Amino acid sequence: MTVDGLGTPDGAQTPIFPGGAAVSGLRVYDWPAADGCCGGSPHAHLVCTEAYVVVGGEGSLQTLTAHGFQELPLRPGTVAWFGPGTIHRAVNGDGALRVVVVMQNGGLPEAGDAVLTFPPPVLDDPDAYAAAASLLDAHSSHASSEQAARRRRDLAVSGFRVLVERVQSGDVGALEEFYRQALALRADRLAQWEELWRGGAALAAQRTGEQLSQLKLGDIDHLLRAAARVEQAPVPEDRRFGMCGRLETYEF
Repeated sequence: MTVDGLGTPDGAQTPIFPGGAAVSGLRVYDWPAADGCCGGSPHAHLVCTEAYVVVGGEGSLQTLTAHGFQELPLRPGTVAWFGPGTIHRAVNGDGALRVVVVMQNGGLPEAGDAVLTFPPPVLDDPDAYAAAASLLDAHSSHASSEQAARRRRDLAVSGFRVLVERVQSGDVGALEEFYRQALALRADRLAQWEELWRGGAALAAQRTGEQLSQLKLGDIDHLLRAAARVEQAPVPEDRRFGMCGRLETYEF
């Protein structure tokens, strides 16, 4: 029997990560923002639920929805999750906040499911939004500079603070405006997202249904095609600048 680099024997069915989800390691930024908080870039996902499993350090999760603003404590062992539309910001309280992120619909967030809380004029202009969200240094062709990540975070925080103030004053319409701007920015990607969903989360659910049907018939063929898969931890040098911190990403 031969085995590929992932640990999957020839002829076996490569398992989909549970539920078609994705995981990554996150070291939340410890850079201070204008409001004195250290942390990431506020943003919302349009179709994906996200979960944090805190594995080190302490901090908080700031959220904004139509029900208002909340700040939830994060400490080792805490599991927090939030659905589509929840504007969220990870705050690094002690400079050492580390999280395992579990993301629904693996592949969709990487395809632009998240929209940052930039000020409305930026959200209204796709070109301006793309430039503001880019991790290209404005003065060079080199990608993923810390300076660009800080600039992006600070702009998102400025828009987030205005949104919080408006919602807390009773103007829930501010959120509706943000969501409609976010949809307009991503409307041309919906077909791509549907394709990714069908090949990931939807396929995982479909396989479970098929396996249940097979077992009812006494068919154990899928058990005979069982396999395991392993992804090694990314090396520190490969951590990229994410929205909320330095990311350790895995390829599924």
